[in-house]
Amino acid sequence: MLEVNNLSKRYGDLVAITGVSFRAGAGETLGLLGPNGAGKTTTVSIIAGLLGADSGEVLIAGKQVKRDTDPVKQMIGLVPQDMALYDPLSARDNLTLFAALYSLAGEKAKRAIDGALDLVQLTDRAADKVRTFSGGMKRRLNLAAALLHDPQILLLDEPTVGVDPQSRNAIFDNLETLKKRGKTLVYTTHYMEEAERLCDRIVIVDHGKVIANDSVQGLHRLLPATNVIAVELEGVDSFLPEPILALPEVKSAEFVDSTLRVGVHNLARGAPGILRWLADRGYSYHRISSEQPDLETVFLSLTGRSLRDSQ
Repeated sequence: MLEVNNLSKRYGDLVAITGVSFRAGAGETLGLLGPNGAGKTTTVSIIAGLLGADSGEVLIAGKQVKRDTDPVKQMIGLVPQDMALYDPLSARDNLTLFAALYSLAGEKAKRAIDGALDLVQLTDRAADKVRTFSGGMKRRLNLAAALLHDPQILLLDEPTVGVDPQSRNAIFDNLETLKKRGKTLVYTTHYMEEAERLCDRIVIVDHGKVIANDSVQGLHRLLPATNVIAVELEGVDSFLPEPILALPEVKSAEFVDSTLRVGVHNLARGAPGILRWLADRGYSYHRISSEQPDLETVFLSLTGRSLRDSQ
């Protein structure tokens, strides 16, 4: 549905993005993940036609986007990072204005507005002025405005910035509903937990370049250890974990505050050997858990620094 090929954009000596490429299909949520300034908004702006690329191309349903008035752009809906709403107007009047910009009028516009308000759960506030809305409600109305012309591709540029957890979850529910309807979602964020919850595929961008492009599971496979086994040892104040490194599947080991944490590539093959090794040496334990490294760990592995450090 959406194909981005080798996009590059410069501002004088500043390289905003270079060689950015990815694809997204119908019913798929693709996450553009990276720190502020990585090039996410530039990429989305080029796809939406707000910026021209220095090189590269954007294809929508196999058709290249060539000019501002290209009809294929009607398949795109944009939810910008900065809210595009008019505070003095009511929610319905805001959507009526945007419907007109999409050449929707009369009964067709009313159906589109009613449907969008219902999706974002703002029907009961339709007559209220936007200035009375919370930040989260404004974000949801911003999403509704992008849906009026029923776009196939929805570009969402950090749509949850500055909203409370309840509103964030409401937006996530809205996006999951749209995905079930077969929409293609491109979601930019620097929140790892959002990308892991929402996205089928993640493109990690840093310094304007794509440094990884895979499913969440595929990104985890880039790590030397894709699972961590945590064993709380009983009555042990000191422990040298180095001998465990010789066991099959073990990639890392550390002992902190009575807990042995062992990184393994394959949990099913690695865990039995670790527990047997401990039992054979007389170690007792009262709690065992396993966890998968998060995307923050993936980013750290790929770039040498954490995502938060790169903000």
